[in-house]
Amino acid sequence: MAKESMKAREVKRQKLVEKYAEKRAKLKAEGDYVGLSRLPRNSNPTRLHNRCKLTGRPKGYMRQFGISRITFREMASQGLIPGIKKASW
Repeated sequence: MAKESMKAREVKRQKLVEKYAEKRAKLKAEGDYVGLSRLPRNSNPTRLHNRCKLTGRPKGYMRQFGISRITFREMASQGLIPGIKKASW
């Protein structure tokens, strides 16, 4: 499990990205890089990190499912993900 503080930091970054998305796009279209540099650093979408929706694990993230590989494997073994069969792992 990820620390609650790390999860909260990611939520805060996501809110900043959404808040400044329109302004960032406008400045980028105008080519105003000085204006872009004045925006908060965490408002840049590249600073977001994908995390497992269930455990908060940052590594081994499977974008198609939104969960980590370990959670995916556990759920597949229990038959909770339709269309996935356990082959040999």
